[in-house]
Amino acid sequence: MALKSTIYKAQVSVADIDHAYYADHALTLARHPSETDERMMIRLVALALQAHQLQAVCQGDGVLAFGAGLSDPNDPDVSLTDFTGLRRLWIEVGQPEDKPIMKACQQADAVMVYPFGSAAEVWWRGIESKLVRLNKLQVWRIPHEATLALGRLAERSMQLQATIQEGVLSLSNSEHHIDIEPVRWK
Repeated sequence: MALKSTIYKAQVSVADIDHAYYADHALTLARHPSETDERMMIRLVALALQAHQLQAVCQGDGVLAFGAGLSDPNDPDVSLTDFTGLRRLWIEVGQPEDKPIMKACQQADAVMVYPFGSAAEVWWRGIESKLVRLNKLQVWRIPHEATLALGRLAERSMQLQATIQEGVLSLSNSEHHIDIEPVRWK
């Protein structure tokens, strides 16, 4: 019998000062049995960092949502789809292989990968030359220390404040505060 995903609920208030985007997002995250708290929270971080695209790209008329993630390798971890059904943004978390990234670049206007963990540098050195020509792709490294700290924010019911200023995401709940400065690799 297969294990079922664990459901997490998050109320995230995003104040993206860099992009003049301010909104509250009620989110449901299904954490796959093989997914860590850190990976799940990186998905949430990626959504918060790109939430402004909902207004910038879709003028507020789109859907920014979590995908099936680990349950379906052909579905992004986070996506932005406009009202016509066109996938405007495809976000992957972790260290995906080159072929799925190339395929995502064919299916979306923009693709972002958020690698994390101690093996991210090794992954990037091995894959960078295969991805250099993909104009739709951006790769943003989440620092390892921030990844470890994100696990402390994971709760079945979360109230989070996400403030983005000068490229730094400050994510906090009532007990913890984490500053995350993604590093652009591509």
